[in-house]
Amino acid sequence: MSEQSRTLPPEALDAWADALRERFDLDPAQVPVTGILDLARDVATAVARPAAPVGAFAAGLAAGLRGGDDAAIRDALAAVVALAGTVDHVDTPPAESAAEDPEPGIGGIA
Repeated sequence: MSEQSRTLPPEALDAWADALRERFDLDPAQVPVTGILDLARDVATAVARPAAPVGAFAAGLAAGLRGGDDAAIRDALAAVVALAGTVDHVDTPPAESAAEDPEPGIGGIA
């Protein structure tokens, strides 16, 4: 897949969010694109890029488990961003020791 095909112009992102809302019968407030993008930016910067989708998933799951209303969504997004702000750094093993680890991803971020 080329890098160009992986980049969405704003109108395509809006169309994608609309498609998700329609597919899952969600209210526009339940898919706050700006809040989700802010979360992804903050987590990617404070923790690691691969942590951004995991953080977004966890926020969505937490919001859903707490009723999925606007307040639950805002609270979950804010909680993930706040947690990311407390992470000093993610310890990653040097390339040599990572290759020696028989179970990468266990006990850390792969």
